[in-house]
Amino acid sequence: MKRNINGNDLLAIGYQPGEILGLAIKTALALTELTFNEASDLLSKVKDTPENYLDDEIMEPLASAIIEAANAPADEVIPLKAHIQGYARYGEAFIEEGARKQMDIAMKLPVTVGGALMPDAHQGYGLPIGGVLATRNAIIPYGVGVDIGCRMALSIFDIPESHFYGNEAKYKRELLAHTKFGAGHGFHGREKSDHAIMDHNDFNATAMLKQLKDKAYSQLGSSGGGNHFVEWGIIEFEKKDEVLGIEKGKYVALLSHSGSRGFGATLAGYYTKLAKELCKLPQEAANLAYLDMNSEEGQEYWLAMNLAGAYASACHEVIHNKLSEAIGARVLAKVENHHNFAWKEIYNGEEVIVHRKGATPAGKDVMGIIPGSMTAPGFLVRGKGEEKAINSAAHGAGRQMSRSKAIKSITKEEMRAILKDHNVTLIGAGLDEAPMAYKDIDMVMNAQRELVDIVAKFSPKIVRMADDGSRED
Repeated sequence: MKRNINGNDLLAIGYQPGEILGLAIKTALALTELTFNEASDLLSKVKDTPENYLDDEIMEPLASAIIEAANAPADEVIPLKAHIQGYARYGEAFIEEGARKQMDIAMKLPVTVGGALMPDAHQGYGLPIGGVLATRNAIIPYGVGVDIGCRMALSIFDIPESHFYGNEAKYKRELLAHTKFGAGHGFHGREKSDHAIMDHNDFNATAMLKQLKDKAYSQLGSSGGGNHFVEWGIIEFEKKDEVLGIEKGKYVALLSHSGSRGFGATLAGYYTKLAKELCKLPQEAANLAYLDMNSEEGQEYWLAMNLAGAYASACHEVIHNKLSEAIGARVLAKVENHHNFAWKEIYNGEEVIVHRKGATPAGKDVMGIIPGSMTAPGFLVRGKGEEKAINSAAHGAGRQMSRSKAIKSITKEEMRAILKDHNVTLIGAGLDEAPMAYKDIDMVMNAQRELVDIVAKFSPKIVRMADDGSRED
């Protein structure tokens, strides 16, 4: 009895697992007039010289499939580097494994030229929060993040500490009157604020930017959900700061944290999707898909990112101007810095794109603000320009507990108790933003002593956040 050719027989003569192997098995079953050896020999010849069998009624489908497979484009997946490039890690002992693994993958990208991990680092999407990545001629939308241009802004007023404690009700009332929070929330009609950013020519650069302009206008001067805040506090200078021209003492200050709202979030989603379509990376690195800076798409994103950053700055300016006017104060100094952004900088002698996803620029003498939590102090700092850290520092205390874990494990009573212990008034916020969900800010600052000098300490007193703890839309 004749033995039919099976898959193992075809593998033995050089066929590979896949669709063509299945087609070869189907073809073998049609060779009823041939012996096992004759059929095996014929299938071997078709595999090696398929062009000779394009006129054969039975063999043509198999021959055509083999030729098409041979002429198919090479695998589009861009391989990662075989080895992890070394990078500096600060406060490594209290950085979660997930963040380290994400950074390791980022360091294997073919466009990566340097990186660093800050002590507040925790796992995110693509690049970890607290990750700094320098790339050659490439921009990574998820290396910037969803909230493009998210930043800190600090205004220091000519008001002594004693005035705050005698007028807390007024400060709370004005904070409520001049801020708005939460995903999707914005202003309407006469509530809207005017700012030069809305006349920026770049809003006409692409169809998407034109489409998003109205949304940006309605949300101008508002704050997002999640960990975004506006807060009154007391800032203490233990000695005179010559650069800012502020004498030793304690002053009332306003600190805000927010980004580019729905405008930036929409841009981030669109360009991340586009990058993934154009830049095929292995699955573990898919969220690090990048755009070539020489491409039209790369230039589009760069323009949109910078506009979103300028818009985020305008949002803070509107908030600070409203509240400065409301309390009738003179601003002694204002300091602002952003994270969730990318910059063109010189690193190891060449121009690179430095992504700081939840990291503070800390070049030599660059000022920045590193907040703690709603009860822990924040710090006004001056960068030391440490090249190993790619001129960066932490952007806050950093989460030590996920949002879901915080909600499950922290009670409202515990949160109320810690607020009372620190004499902090809280407006809004969910349990996911409880102080216990964050790392010890003193531990974080100690881990980056070689990155920044502390100029002054800010203690929160009246904190406003989104009522439901919602995240950005």
